[in-house]
Amino acid sequence: MSEIEKSELLDRFNYLSERESSDHLALNCPAEQLIEFCTVLRDEFQFDLLLDVTAIDWDVATPRFTGVYHFYSTVKQMYLRVASDCVDNIKPTLPSLVPLYSAADWHERETYDLMGIHYEGHPNLKRILMWDSYPYHPLRKDFPLAGIETPLPAEDVVEQTNLQVSAAPMMGGPFVSSGDGKMSQTEPKAKDESWNEEKGK
Repeated sequence: MSEIEKSELLDRFNYLSERESSDHLALNCPAEQLIEFCTVLRDEFQFDLLLDVTAIDWDVATPRFTGVYHFYSTVKQMYLRVASDCVDNIKPTLPSLVPLYSAADWHERETYDLMGIHYEGHPNLKRILMWDSYPYHPLRKDFPLAGIETPLPAEDVVEQTNLQVSAAPMMGGPFVSSGDGKMSQTEPKAKDESWNEEKGK
């Protein structure tokens, strides 16, 4: 996004603020204005593609959860990141972008499933990876990295397969990602890579 367009957005929408970013322009937008702002992004600034919907759990901070959206303009060939804080730490909520971008459908379901953010107005907000009665949100900071042993939902599956949900092997964890540089170069890596399941510590 050009400096002129960035200034135009910040001047036009006084509720926006620039967000620190090491790669693309990033903006903070309050949840109450998210639909209005994203409509303008799509219709006037040609950000016609929603690439990703995800979230951050700040754990002990307030607000605890921040929704993060990655947009792309196929016309201008540029990216934009928009972040929106959830006001409620207990039941985090954001408006659904499905009416604006059909791609938001499964992205919002995944973030609901793994982070527990409710998207108001979503046409079918149900879990997409875990089963409906699963009691946890695995990407929250208070969820153990190795997982939690949990009964499978269907007894007949257990009887026929003898499967169980057990803790994940750690293989050199804990896993951390660098906050420096481009996203493509900050994939999570084991803090101690001198051992794994095949080669002991």
